[in-house]
Amino acid sequence: MLSDSRGGRERPAYDPRLGDTARDTETARIGKVMGFLGPYVQLRPIGGGAEWDASPDALVPVSAAEALSAGVAAANARSRGELT
Repeated sequence: MLSDSRGGRERPAYDPRLGDTARDTETARIGKVMGFLGPYVQLRPIGGGAEWDASPDALVPVSAAEALSAGVAAANARSRGELT
């Protein structure tokens, strides 16, 4: 169990699996779980791009609505030429 920042409540530890969509609370980024390397979980941004390593303790699952919102934001950025 991990301590929750809202009042010290306990929350269950998240066990990420390949293909899950998760939020890295250290970077506030949302990504798809692509693999595991040593003590880290490798995440790829929803809109594509370079993977980054995240601590498993910093990951929380995201709802389907949050994942969809991240995907739409990436598509909009791509249409504006902000992503390649």
